[in-house]
Amino acid sequence: MKKLLRSVLWTLILFVLLLGIPKLAGMVASLFNYQSYDPDGAFAWIYIHHIFQTIIFIFIIIGLNKYKSIDFGLGWGNKEAGKKCVKQFMLYFSIYTIGAFSTVILSGSFVHFQYPLTTTNILGQMSFQLLMSGPSEELIFRAFAITMLAFVFKGKIAGNKLSIANIIAAVIFALAHLRWSIVPFEISYSTFQLVYAFVLGIFYGDCYEKSGSVYYPMMMHSFSNVVMVGVTVIASFLI
Repeated sequence: MKKLLRSVLWTLILFVLLLGIPKLAGMVASLFNYQSYDPDGAFAWIYIHHIFQTIIFIFIIIGLNKYKSIDFGLGWGNKEAGKKCVKQFMLYFSIYTIGAFSTVILSGSFVHFQYPLTTTNILGQMSFQLLMSGPSEELIFRAFAITMLAFVFKGKIAGNKLSIANIIAAVIFALAHLRWSIVPFEISYSTFQLVYAFVLGIFYGDCYEKSGSVYYPMMMHSFSNVVMVGVTVIASFLI
């Protein structure tokens, strides 16, 4: 019973950190005025948000390592396994992208790029997806989350292929895509986005565990975001 309670408490603490700190980062990002260089809100706010949340988790990781040496996968790990993961993911995701965009375009349900198609907006969004989305979110939801969850969740399921820590981290990663507020209490979400984030989180986490490095999931994450946004921009010009 004590072990179960400890596992539940540990998970709740991680839930609060992994969902609360990004929320706090959003509050900090909202303190600034970006109108002079990002009037459409395409990239500046999300840049500051991700920078701030990354800094907080870097300090947490540094602090934890002062008390106990913990491997957060900040080296290159198993390079062969990492490269294999990245190459396979790029192939599979490219096939998925072709199929997904063909479907929405042919069905007339394509959603255009949500900001005006200006050079500033496109470069701002693309640079964010390339440079910040993967590094920030993988440091948090793979390097930190999986490593810390693995202290209490050591088993695997699905034919011993998926770790429980990876699955829980993917669930938290998906929940991080909810939009919520306490005052007033509101929750909004896209079911597709939650499922999409969970599935990608499983891929990223599996690569993290196989390679022992967070750098390869970072590459995969940035690649998927750049491809999706890039294709959306191109299609928005053409359709």
